[in-house]
Amino acid sequence: MYAVIVTGGKQYKVSEGDTIYVEKLNAEDGAEVSFETLMTGDEGKVSIGKGSVKGKVVKTGKQKKILVFKFKAKKNYRRRQGHRQPYTKVVIEKIEA
Repeated sequence: MYAVIVTGGKQYKVSEGDTIYVEKLNAEDGAEVSFETLMTGDEGKVSIGKGSVKGKVVKTGKQKKILVFKFKAKKNYRRRQGHRQPYTKVVIEKIEA
């Protein structure tokens, strides 16, 4: 069985036991989280807009640093900035159709 969920403005196709990295959630490590489903499917049967997905927060952290470099030719303009995007690691435990 699989489901399509929405969190942080992105859609994820998940199954039970999957580990996903989503935008940072306001939940502590070890907390239960619930997601609304757009769609659930099982062996050719598809249900639209029914069900929920339960997961457990494993870890909250930051991704690897990326460098943002701005440059304008012939103007002596250079700016370097780093960014680390926060994330939440979630293990999908149960899909309820």
